[in-house]
Amino acid sequence: MKAAARLLIAAVLCLAPIATARAADSLEAPVKATYLYKFVPFVEWPAAAFTSPTQSVVLCVLVGDPFGAVLDQAVRGQKVGARPISVRRLARTEKATGCHVLYLSAPRAPAAVDALQSAHGAPVLTVTDQANGAGGIVNFVLRENRVRFTIDPRAAAHNGLTISSKLLSLALNARGGG
Repeated sequence: MKAAARLLIAAVLCLAPIATARAADSLEAPVKATYLYKFVPFVEWPAAAFTSPTQSVVLCVLVGDPFGAVLDQAVRGQKVGARPISVRRLARTEKATGCHVLYLSAPRAPAAVDALQSAHGAPVLTVTDQANGAGGIVNFVLRENRVRFTIDPRAAAHNGLTISSKLLSLALNARGGG
């Protein structure tokens, strides 16, 4: 019995890091989905980015959708002022997609590279999983099993967007000045 108990304890101890990693992975998508729509109130788009005061803020996902129904559930019923938030999934993108937020889970994939180039100079908040911060305006980073983000305010300004100082203060770093 003692040998069996020791074997069980050893197995639990060996599997604990795997269980912790899986728990972190299972929370990663919901946390990112929440961040995506929580960024919106802290970004100012140019007036021309919307056709009416009640037009939806369109959150687009391109190149692999790690969220599935989680993102749809996260934004359901959410509004920024009078603007509801809607989700659109794209196979590819061009400048005139109507996206206000564009999430790219694989920023080095050819379609994502094209999307980042198309969004360059357009009023689109690009968000990527580019850990080195060289992808979009906002880049998700995993630090100590937590989803964090970096922001490039210069890239935001180039796209005609203004990022709130409150959001900038939450970023790991805000490259490029304000």
